[in-house]
Parts: sequence; structure tokens; C-alpha cells
Amino acid sequence: MEIEQLTLEEWGDALPQSGFEVFHDPDALAVLDSHIDAELQLYGAYKGQQVVGLLPVFVDEKSIGRTVFSPAVSFGVPRLGPIINPNSPKRRKWERINSGLAEAVIERLEIDKRSTLFRMTCPLGYTDPRPYGWNEFTMEPEFTYVVDLEGCDDVEDAMMGFSKSLRNEMRRYDELDLTIKTEGIDAALRIYDDVVEQYQEYDDTAPMSRLFLRDLLSRLDDDRWRVYVARTPDGTYKSGIITLFSNDLAYYWQGGVTASYERVSVNNLLQYVILEDIVTDPELESVTGYDLVGANTERLCEYKGKFNGELRPYYVVESSGLEMTVAKSVYRAVSGPLK
Repeated sequence: MEIEQLTLEEWGDALPQSGFEVFHDPDALAVLDSHIDAELQLYGAYKGQQVVGLLPVFVDEKSIGRTVFSPAVSFGVPRLGPIINPNSPKRRKWERINSGLAEAVIERLEIDKRSTLFRMTCPLGYTDPRPYGWNEFTMEPEFTYVVDLEGCDDVEDAMMGFSKSLRNEMRRYDELDLTIKTEGIDAALRIYDDVVEQYQEYDDTAPMSRLFLRDLLSRLDDDRWRVYVARTPDGTYKSGIITLFSNDLAYYWQGGVTASYERVSVNNLLQYVILEDIVTDPELESVTGYDLVGANTERLCEYKGKFNGELRPYYVVESSGLEMTVAKSVYRAVSGPLK
């Protein structure tokens, strides 16, 4: 197996048809690269002419030391990390590719050195971070909820396992004169204002800049995002949700802050329309799950749990040791929080 560094064009050609996150898209990586003071490096594992493994990283050289991240921090990217795509269904083949890619990247980037801070949040499909653990990195599970939509013919099928109160509110949509439609980037920036305000309520900062959001949606293909906006009959904005799409998943990415209309949660009505689109729109036929993007914040899980999604683990791999604890504290001070 050979490990090579790829261009963005080669990366796009190498992506499999499924099993990758939305931010693995080469256009998303290009926007991240343009907004991050770090070098994007794309690695591909080849067996013959076939790419069987992929890993994007951002490398930042600072006076305090070297940092290697996948994804880069503070841009609202839920997960990135490695993609393993063997040409055989055998488990041993998968493990061999996984180990080979991990060992090669560890060696090339020297991420096992005491002067390097490494952090990687792996995609949902990546279930085996052991090669990093064997090289003395820490491995911690985090979680998200994914609503299974495979085989759903309509939105009622999708809501089958939801809590009774959630179903009842969602079904009110057809009774109300509230309109929910998809809009463009200007609406996404309006939703961004809601997000900033919500984060401020919890003494936190928004996970991205307005400029990054605009550039991301401008660069991504139209089939990678939709902006759902709820308006009253006179056109007054009530709330909205920015939804992203990989080939497999829809992502409840940003927005959906608290708002009500006729004593009904506008957020629940937005989710109703999003789910209806996912299960009925032929353009979204390959999407079989709705990722609620996180099940790690207790105050949010009470609401997200009403969707009866499958609790899916993913792994955070990072440098270990006292030196790295100090380094992470210094990096937070210089570059902001590690989200």
C-alpha cells in the first residue's frame, strides 16, 4: 500500500459514493483552507490504482509548537477524519488499510512527537481508532443522534417513533398559515444572527464567522445545502434551519432557535418540512438518515431525544500526556476553543 499526498481535484475524484461526511466534499475543504491559517494536506492510501483510504488534515506551525487537526477547530465542522474504502468486504482488509494509513500519517507528520498537538474527530463510519491508541493517543467516544429514514415513504413513516408531543406539534403544520420554504444565502445569514444571539445567551461564541458561512454556501453545490425559513402570512421571519447534505445523511446544522407561532414550536414545524423533503424529494433519494449533529450537551438532549434517533458513537483521537494538556491550554488562548 502506497500513501500519497493529493490535490483537491484528485481528492474529489477519489471520494467514494457513500460513507463520507459533508465536509469531506472538496469544495467544503477548499473553503476551510481559505479561512484557516494552516496548511490543508490530503492523504490517499493506494492499492494499485485504487484509493482505499483518505485522510484530510490541517497543519499549523506556531511558535508554541505544531498543531495537526482534522477538522480545524471553530468552524462548525462536526466531524472529518479518515475514510476507509477497501475493495474487499473482509474485516481484515479494512483493518490492514486503517493501520497502514494511520501509521504512515503518524510518521510523516510526526504527530507522536512531544512538540506536536494532534486532534481528530472521526466520521460516523469510522469505527476503529485502535491504531492511534496503540501509538499512545487518547481515544474518547462522543455521540450524535441519527434518525433512520431508510424505507420511509412519507413523513408519517419518518415520525413513527417520535414522542407523542412532537408528532402532535408537527402535524399542526397543515392547520396553520405559517409558510416554510427554502431560501438562499441572505436567509442563511439571518439565521446566523439567531445562532450568534443564542451562543451569547450561554456566554459562548458562534462556531464560525458570517464570512465563512457565506463563502461555504456560495462554493458548495446546491445539492449540498438547503435553508428552510418560516414566515408569517405578512412575510415576517420567525425562524430557520440550515441543513447540509452528504450522499448518505442530512445534517441539522445551524439554526432552529426557540420561536413559537399560535402556541406551536416553529422549530418543530421546520423539522417536519425538512423530514418531509428528505423522504419524498427524488433529489434526496440516497439520504437515509437525519443527523441531529450532537448528543453531547445535556440541555439539548432532552429535545433531540424526542426524535427517537439511534445514538451513534464517533471517536475523538488526540495527543496525550501532561505536555499536551498544557499545549492545548496555550492553543485555546491563541486560537480559541477546541469545539
